[in-house]
Amino acid sequence: MSRSVVVTGACGGIGRAVASNFRRAGWTVIGVDRREPDDDVELDRFELADVGRDGEVADLFERLSDLRSLDALVNNAAVQVNKPIAETTDDDWNVVINTNVRSAFQCIRDAQPLLAAVRGSVVNISSVHAIATSMNVAVYAISKGALAALTRSAAIELAADGIRCNSLLPGAVDTPMLRDGLDRRPHPDGPDGNLADLAARTPLGFVATPEQIAPSVRFLADGDLSPYTTGQMLVVDGGATTRLGTE
Repeated sequence: MSRSVVVTGACGGIGRAVASNFRRAGWTVIGVDRREPDDDVELDRFELADVGRDGEVADLFERLSDLRSLDALVNNAAVQVNKPIAETTDDDWNVVINTNVRSAFQCIRDAQPLLAAVRGSVVNISSVHAIATSMNVAVYAISKGALAALTRSAAIELAADGIRCNSLLPGAVDTPMLRDGLDRRPHPDGPDGNLADLAARTPLGFVATPEQIAPSVRFLADGDLSPYTTGQMLVVDGGATTRLGTE
């Protein structure tokens, strides 16, 4: 019997790569996003939902009530606001926190019975911004730090049901979100110049593609691959956070 996974933010850069990776490994993939998927997004089922909006997660799991179990939940949906603290509005705060943190909390809570039925797992897509951050992304960094804390709390509480919960902390990944952020930094060669500089500052010498992140997500989600791992943060950043900022 095919294992099943719900992936939120399934139409974005990392989300679509994660969905494809699971599907090619034989999993049944249920994608969730606030926009309809493009033709190249590999899903077995799609549910339209903006998980950051009030009531949307509850409505989503009502529509998923036909499921008897769920082997994995990947909380990937995220938004980023690139503003200094002094310019960040309450609305900015609410959108980022509700999408990046509240939705993950709600999805875990509502998925718990389905996950418990098969001793499933949760993977929260956090970020290296949870442990080391940059200028002008305060709310995003706060949300990703909170997501890491949620991971630890859920791992303790859900262990009695055999549910594992871990977080993945990607570094720079070549996605529309990253390029949108780079576009706001002046560079003689534009965003591509910023991307090249970022690669040069990464110890491994390159910025990851979403496809290079996806296998680590499935590793944490798959109970055959990581049966004794829970409550952990797996950093996948090309070595970026290993280097002292004072070097």
